[in-house]
This record gives sequence, C-alpha cells and structure tokens, in this order.
Amino acid sequence: MSEGTTPDDVPEADDAADRVRPTAVVVGGGLAGITSALALADGGMDVTLLEGRPRLGGLAFSFKRGDLTVDNGQHVYLRCCTAYRWFLDRVDATSLAPLQERLDVPVLDAEKNRLGRLRRTALPVPLHLAKSLATYPHLSLAERANVGRAALALKGLDPADPALDERDFGSWLAEHGQTQRAIEALWDLVGVATLNAVAGESSLGLAAMVFKTGLLSEPGAADIGWAKVPLGELHDTLARKALDSAGVRTELRTRVTSISRTDNGRWAVEVPEGPEGSGQLLAADTVVLAVPQREAHDLLPAGALDDAGRLLDIGTAPILNLHVVYGRKVLKQPFFTALGSPVQWVFDRTDASGLARTLPGAQYLAVSQSAAQDEIDAPVATLRERYLPELERLLPAARGATVHDFFVTRERTATFAPTPGVGALRPTARTNAPGLYLAGAWTATGWPATMEGAVRSGTSAADAALAALGRPRGHLYREAA
Repeated sequence: MSEGTTPDDVPEADDAADRVRPTAVVVGGGLAGITSALALADGGMDVTLLEGRPRLGGLAFSFKRGDLTVDNGQHVYLRCCTAYRWFLDRVDATSLAPLQERLDVPVLDAEKNRLGRLRRTALPVPLHLAKSLATYPHLSLAERANVGRAALALKGLDPADPALDERDFGSWLAEHGQTQRAIEALWDLVGVATLNAVAGESSLGLAAMVFKTGLLSEPGAADIGWAKVPLGELHDTLARKALDSAGVRTELRTRVTSISRTDNGRWAVEVPEGPEGSGQLLAADTVVLAVPQREAHDLLPAGALDDAGRLLDIGTAPILNLHVVYGRKVLKQPFFTALGSPVQWVFDRTDASGLARTLPGAQYLAVSQSAAQDEIDAPVATLRERYLPELERLLPAARGATVHDFFVTRERTATFAPTPGVGALRPTARTNAPGLYLAGAWTATGWPATMEGAVRSGTSAADAALAALGRPRGHLYREAA
C-alpha cells in the first residue's frame, strides 16, 4: 500500500454507467480460482484474478527439467467427476484428457508375481463389477463374498450424515467382515489414491461418498481419465486463454496481503507488490478467496467466519512422486498399481513429457505415492535406493536397463487430511461478510481433495456470489446421475 492510502481512498467509478457490471476479485489461480473467475465472468461480472505464482494451476502444474516437461504429480479424474469434465470442456481441453472406454486397472501382486484386473462391464450397478470381483485373484473366495456384502451395506449409507464423519472407514470395514488383506487389495487400493489416507485414518462419510459415487452409482462412473499432455497445458495455457476470452484480467506474481471493507460497503484488496512493483488497492463488489485454508484464515476479516480458527484445524496430507527415465521401454501398460510393495501407482509419461522426441526408445515412468507421511522428507538417494530395486522386482524389463534420470517432486500439503471429524471443520462458500466467499477443495464440497472438489468449490462460490447480486446463472455442470 502506498504511503497515506487507506481503504476509503479506493477509487470510485466515474459515473453510474461504469458500475453497470459488478466487479469481482478472485484471489488464487488454482483450479478453484480459475473456475470461480470463469463462472463469475460468465455471469456478467468484470473479474480480476490474482495469483502469486508465475503460473496458474495451483498444485496441478508442470515444469521444465532439461528437455522434459514434467508434471509435479500424476493427477487423474473419473467419469463421475462432472465438474472437472465441465472445466475441461470450458477450456477446450476435453480431447487432451480422454477417459477409458471402460474401467480397467491392472493390479500386480509383487509377492506372488500375479496380475489381476479390476474391470467393469456394461451391466447395471452392482453387476457391472461382479465378474471382475468373482475372478479377482488377490482375494480368497470368502473375501470376495464379504466384499460384495460390504459394498451393499456401503450403498445404504448417507455420506452427508454427520455421524459418519465422526467415524473412521477402517473400523467400519472391520465390522463388516473385511480382512486386512481385503482392505489392502481393494478398499485402500482405491481409497488411498482418492482420499490420500488409509482406511483407518479416513472419515467414513468421505469414504462412503467416494465409493458410492465412483463404484456404486453408474456403471461407467469410475472410468479413469488423465491428461495426455502436460498439466500446464490444460491448467495454465488453455485456462489462461479461456480467461482472456471471457474478459478476465489475470495478474500473476501478485500476492494479496489483506482484504477489508470500505465505508461504502465494497471490498478493498491490498496488493503491496503488484506486477509492476508498485503497491495498489483493488476495489470490488465481490471477493472470492480461493487459497489454501491457512492462507484464507490469515486473510479473512474479523467476524467473517464463525470460529475461523477451525480452518487451522483442517490438517494436510502429503503426496510424493518419483520420476524415472529408463533407456528402454520397461512397461507396456499405460499404468498399473501394485500390492505387497511400497510402490503404489505407476504411469507411463513418455509421450506427454516430450521424451519420445528427445530420447527415442527411452521411457519415463511416474510413481505416485499418496499418504506419504513417512517418506515425504526422505533424501533422493534413499528413495532411489529403495524404489529402483522395487521397480525391477515389479517390471522384469527394468532389470539391467540404464537409468538416465531419477528425481523426486514433493507436495507436503498436497491435500487436506480426510480424518474423522474434518467435515465439521470445512466451511461453505458463504461467509458472514456480504460479498466475500471461499473456494478451495478444502471447503464443504462433499468431495475429498481432488481436482473435482476444487472445481466444484469454484462454481459454488460463483453461484453464491451471483445469486446475492440477483444474477443467478443456473447450474454450470450437470450433477452425476
């Protein structure tokens, strides 16, 4: 803020005509902020999007490493992720992140060297998974039968029931006859990747939402999609193009240090170091805070949220990603997941990274490790020593292959922790302060911390803001059936 400037000095519109279109400032350029800015602009507002980083995309981004274009982590979505699919369509990226025709997950048991698959058919729920479950080699016949019974019990739960939020998923599974092997080979296989926590540390309400929506709603709900290009092309390049087309003013390298109400009831957003280095105050009718929960807590004006301290009680969980460039092709599948191994999910990123053009015949694998609290700070040398032999155990073709590169990306606060009781801590988009809204996957979307949750939070904040201004837009995306 320049010397002598106060919120009351925020410039007013020159005349009434300049105020026909209400103004909004969105703080944060992740998926929640991008979505909110697009939705507000679609609703007829003049929107400015402020992001402190030199790029958009939040925690789903790309960077350069020599000739490679690297995603910070492997991100996937499901066919039931209707909001994220709307986002892809809105930024003209649907063809760049296609879905499987039908769910098909290779599951490799490292201890028995046995490959199984989780597949669906076109039959109605729950028969769409019956054949796959009946032949799933990683569970005994009794365990398969008990899985079916637990799934039916899960289908009868209401994820919105506050009592479910207080319970952990692991104890519920044990009460419903699930062995530790069944939890590892099936429930955690899905749950760790989507919730970023093992069953015993996950809210039953969130877990019920994941499994009911993904596996027990529609036959194709769990079909997997992922970007065939770097994430930065979707969440930064194409997102910025869409924002520009919508008339959104996007300012990067622009951090917000405070927001406050002016005497005339508008909002003043302080940017002490703007894109040109000079301090400024931005005036707006509406402000959307689309930043992590701790940053939102620090920016919220007093009284804007009942018990704002609860935001600090929403924990975080890390994700670790290992990146390996082999001198030859070692994996034939686009991806697989492992049992009986520290390795969780492995994806082939050769084409998306540009490696095929720069080092023909080589292969780049990304190993995604969720719930990585025990390894997130491990030295690269330690991780290399631990995981390269493990990949050779899982992939015989990797034995003796030249390793051109091994590097690590770490997201220490990748998601909010889906622990029991977290639902009561997550705020809605609306605050007590008129014109001020919250967005972010950590808000009360009903979803875990996924790209889908982030986009839903952005649309919720925009819908609430537009409704308050008498400009309801209707639904931005169709709900999952």
